[in-house]
This record gives sequence, structure tokens and C-alpha cells, in this order.
Amino acid sequence: MRKPADRAQVEAELQRVVELRHPEPHSVLGVHPDGDGMVVRAYRPEAVSLHVLPEFGGKVPMVHRTGGVFEARINGRTEPFSYLLEVEYPGKKVFTLRDPYSFLPTLGELDLYFAGEGRHERLWERMGAHLIHHNGVKGTSFAVWAPTASGVSVVGDFNGWDGRLHSMRRMGSSGIWELFVPEVGEGTRYKFEIRPGQGGRLLKSDPFAFRTETPPATASVVHDLARYAWGDTAWLEAREKQTEAARQPWSVYEVHLGSWRRVVEDGDRPMTYRELAPELSRYVKELGFTHVELLPVAEHPYGGSWGYQVGGYYAPTSRFGHPDDFRYLVDYLHQEGVGIIVDWVPGHFPRDTHVLGNFDGTALYEHADPRKGAQPDWGTLVFNFGRNEVRNFLIANALFWLEEYHIDGLRVDAVASMLYLDYSRKHGEWIPNRWGGRENEEAIQFLRELNDTIRRKHPGVVVIAEESTAWPKVSQPTSEGGLGFHFKWNMGWMHDTLSYFGKDPIHRQYHHNQLTFGLLYAFSEHFMLPLSHDEVVHGKGSLYGRMPGDAWQKRANLRALFAWMWAHPGKKLLFMGGEFGQPGEWNHDKSLDWHLLDDPGHKGIQKLVGDLNRVYRELPALHDADSEPVGFQWLQPDASAANVLAFVRRSRTPGRHVVCVANLSPVPRENYRVGFPLVGRYVELVNSDAGEYGGSGLGNNGQVHTEPTGWDGQPASVALTLPPLSVVWFTPG
Repeated sequence: MRKPADRAQVEAELQRVVELRHPEPHSVLGVHPDGDGMVVRAYRPEAVSLHVLPEFGGKVPMVHRTGGVFEARINGRTEPFSYLLEVEYPGKKVFTLRDPYSFLPTLGELDLYFAGEGRHERLWERMGAHLIHHNGVKGTSFAVWAPTASGVSVVGDFNGWDGRLHSMRRMGSSGIWELFVPEVGEGTRYKFEIRPGQGGRLLKSDPFAFRTETPPATASVVHDLARYAWGDTAWLEAREKQTEAARQPWSVYEVHLGSWRRVVEDGDRPMTYRELAPELSRYVKELGFTHVELLPVAEHPYGGSWGYQVGGYYAPTSRFGHPDDFRYLVDYLHQEGVGIIVDWVPGHFPRDTHVLGNFDGTALYEHADPRKGAQPDWGTLVFNFGRNEVRNFLIANALFWLEEYHIDGLRVDAVASMLYLDYSRKHGEWIPNRWGGRENEEAIQFLRELNDTIRRKHPGVVVIAEESTAWPKVSQPTSEGGLGFHFKWNMGWMHDTLSYFGKDPIHRQYHHNQLTFGLLYAFSEHFMLPLSHDEVVHGKGSLYGRMPGDAWQKRANLRALFAWMWAHPGKKLLFMGGEFGQPGEWNHDKSLDWHLLDDPGHKGIQKLVGDLNRVYRELPALHDADSEPVGFQWLQPDASAANVLAFVRRSRTPGRHVVCVANLSPVPRENYRVGFPLVGRYVELVNSDAGEYGGSGLGNNGQVHTEPTGWDGQPASVALTLPPLSVVWFTPG
């Protein structure tokens, strides 16, 4: 028998269990030695009676001790044993269940050690909710990080959302709480009830949840990651061999899943992941894009954020279906030869009370000081990149999307907001670094670790930075002092180019440098040229709408913009709707205006984009030296009075070059002489004014013959007919 002192200690611990403040309820509840026998304790408030059903037979009544704690003594046993609990509630409602406090922990010492060090690269396999067999029993293991909490429970459908029934145990100094709950299966809704040290109660969604309810509902849902059968092995094997991303053609179609195409006949609802798979795949292949980039698909509370305020970092949004349905979309695109990039948001997260903010009653994932922990632009919270566990949460999350969902690339949102401590903050609203500077050293280290980890584990995957400042070496290796990204969005090119094309042609001669300036820095980074969703919202109008002139001129200018962009050094990205000249600003609650494709003018823009992609992919001169001066040579950079520009694109290896000539004035130019690298025949690869694209059809009858007359520093030249508001590509033929 226990000594009286031991008994008093047990009483004190049982009281902590009743108060839901015990850090290790397993040390009191469950089965334990007691003198020359064993004692079984269970906490079942509201129960009328309990019985123990031992594995060796019999039925032992349990005595109610205090506050819902029941106890039974089993004599003659000195080792723990398996048992069931029979619980009777008022109204003679009887349930038989396995006791969660009779099971050993599901987390090992190495898991806890690497998590604490911030080096657990497969953290999602241990944290959150996992369907497992534990000691021969099916159920779900739960684990959550809440280091300052005085108590944590898992609540859900299986316990009536009663936090008294499944208190978790704290795993030493790790701050991780764990519990195995038998017989909890796939599709069960749950949350964590966290009791901060200062009292109160927080009801939080699982940061590692693989599935969620559909917003505005906020519960996490138990999901088995292992059951989907992939069919894209060939794609993945080929991808891992393509390690020189900068030399490959990248033409990216950016898509918001909820508004690309909606099902009008079914209440104008968005298409599901499975409905999108064949439709999006067919469309992207027809237009020749190499990749689709999806606006953040991670679960987010507010649809109007377009996914950029993430609440569930490990769960595809349930708005369009089940996680396996999203896998089906990725799998389908891969099998059709289309890559997938996903926007990823490690810089900030929303303040919604059920997600990461103030998670255990303290600033856990964010900085406590709002001068570092709050993002004024978006009303969000900023991750504390200096904390091991937070860095681990994010880096493991990046690997999770690559490994569990076979994503081919991550576009990292708002990198500038991470790099600068004073981003969008006034004097006195930010804290300098240890050197007195504005650089966020912790975020810089995080980004370098992120990119090095991905390059090491997945050499065929790319990471793309949306970075809008002059920060040096964003896309250079960390070994050379860079941040380690593969590509950087060229925001300067985007702003200058859209500004130029948005001007009335009569004024363009005074803004000629907006198209030439970008070539001064074009080879300082591995750039991607973005015409993204950000350029068609917030009153900016559509790309088509920003073009000057009447409808014919708008279409001509837009075609010229695309032909200029596809010839310019840098990988390509175009937001949905731009490819056929959607006139209206993008609305995330509406479908694109697909009926416009009945208009030959809009259909022509779409056909041009398809042809640009085809030629761009076929000719190395247009993509394999994007980041090197050898890939570009000006022929006429200074013909501002005529609004003409001309240049040559070359490959890193001997092969066909491409001559690009742009006449961005509204009048044709006859007998306009341009220098060419070779004497002989050149064919027109693309003419943005061709009749098949909705243009005037003016040009050079599909070919020209250069003569040995030096011009523009070249040994040959030819007098061209340049259509108005056009860009024409030539190659030796």
C-alpha cells in the first residue's frame, strides 16, 4: 500500500487533473503500481459509474473519489495490463472505450531533440494529428507545441468538445504536448484547448492540420496523408535531373483557382480540384505554358485575401475539395507535362483568434513587440524568425509541399517585408538590428537556410522571390553571399514596361528609357518577368484596359506588350485573363470572361500568346542565356523619335539567333533599315500585327533577305516594313 505521504501527494495531483492544470496526467491516470497490486484511475466528470474490464477477464467496479476521478484496485498484479473502461452516464447511457492514459508516448527523444534544435526536417510526420496503430490499437496521436501553457486538451467530435476528457501530457522541456486517443479515425473534427498560465482558455486549430473544415468553419480534421496513389513518377524523376533552372524555358500561367472558371449552371460555384484538373491542363497545354502558378492554396480564413493570409499552413484549402483532390490536380498536370508552382507565405499570418497568434497565451510564433511582430500594411503578425521552433515550422512546411504534394516550385511572397525591419514603418515604429541597421538578420538567415535545404534535398525544385527592392544577390547561391533563390521577380521591369505601354504613343518618345533601362541590370539576377494578379486589382484595371486608344489600338498594344515581354531576357509569368485581353479588372468572386473568345480580336490575342510560348520553348536563344550578357545585344536602343527598338537574342551554345524589332508608334514605317548579324534569308517567326492575331496583316511577306551593308554595328542589314504598334521576331532561315 502507498504510504500516507504518497497518498496525500496523489490527492494533490488528482486535484490538478480536475483543474486541468496537470502537465503529465498520465502519471496519475491510467494503470500504476500500488503496493502489492495495481490501481486504475480515470477522470470522467458527469459519469454515474465506471468499471474496469481487464484483458484477463472480469469486471471491476471503480470507486468515485473526487471531482469525477474514479479508481479501482486490482490485486495480485504487478505489471501494467490492457483494459477497457465501461462508462455509464445519466439516463443509463453506457459506453465502452479504451483509456488513452494507458498508452506510452508516441514521440521519441530524438523527435523532441531535433524539434527543439529547429532541425526536424520532417516535423509534420510527428506533430499534429496522425492515424496510427499504437500497441496494436487503432487511433490518432495528437501533438502540439505550447510551451507556456499550464494545460492542453484535445477536443473534438469524439468527446463532445469537452476539454476535461482528453488532457494531454507535456513532453519534458520541449514544450510539446502529446496524447494518443484510441478509435479516433479519418474525418474526425478537432481542435486544441489551451489553458494559458494566467488563466482563461484558448481554442486553437492545429498548426499542422492536414485538412480543415471549409471556412468560415474553423475546426481541423484528421486526415491520412499516406493513402493517395501517385502516378507522376516519370515527371519527378525527370525534374530532379534538371538542375540548371536558369537555362530552361519558364512560361508560367498564374491562376486563382476560385475564379479561373466557375460552374454557372450550379449556382456559379467555383470548380473543384478534380473538375479543374482536365480543364486547366488542356488549356495550359494548348497555350504552351510550362507551369501553372497557383495563388496560395494553403487554408486561409478570409477568401478575400486570395490566400495570402494563411491560417492552415499544412492544409490545402477545403473550398475546392479534399486534400487528395488537390493531389489529383497536381498529379494530373504532371502526367500531362505541366509543372506546378505554389505561392508560399512565410512572412506573416492573420490575427484570427483560432490560428497561430498568441497561440499558448504568449507571442509564440510572432514577436511580442509589435515593432517587430506586427505588419502594418496588412494588419497581420510577423513570424519570429529567430526562434528555432518557428524556423523549423516554416522550413518543414516548405518541404511538406514539395514531398507530400509534389510541388515543383515555391514563389515566396513579400520577401522585401521580411528583409527590412523598417518595411512600411515610420520612424520610431521599428527596432534596428544589433548594428543599428534596418536589415532583418534573422529573416535573412532563415531564407538562406530555407533555400539551401531545398537545393540539397530537391535539386530540381525552384524557389522564386517576390522581392521589390535593390537587395543584392537575391538569386545567387548562399556560398557567394546571396540569399539562394533560383529566380527573382523583376518588379522594376514590370513597373517601367507597364508605364511605357500605358502611355499614348505620341508621348512615348519621351519615355524611351523605360524600356531600355532594365537592360542595365537584367543580368545581375536570375529574373522572372511578372505580369501578375497584383497588376489587375485595386483600381489598376486590366492589362487590356491600361492600354491607350480605341479597342483596335488596345488589342494591338497588348499584343506588342506580350511579344516584347517574351523576347526580353527573363522567364515569363502572366496572370489568367491577360492572355485573351480581359477588359475588366479581376474579381476573385467571378469567372473570367470566357465569352470574349467568341470575338476574333480577343481570340487573336490568345493565339499570339500560344505561338509566343511555342517559339520561346523551341529556340534556346530565347531562354538559355537569360541571365548572361552573351544572350542579348542591342541593335537600336536609341531610336526614341521613331519609337523603335531592336535587339538580338543569342544562345549560350551555337544555334539560331533571334532578331526582335519593335515599332511602338501608331504609324507603319516603310523601308526602315535595321542591322542583322548575317547576310541571307531571315524568316518572320512572330509578327504581333499578323491578321491571324487580329492585326492589320502588314509586314514583310513572312521573310526578308539581308544584304552586306553594315548597319547598327552588324555586317548586314535590310530595309523593313514595320507594322504599327507591333513587335516582329526574325530568325535565319
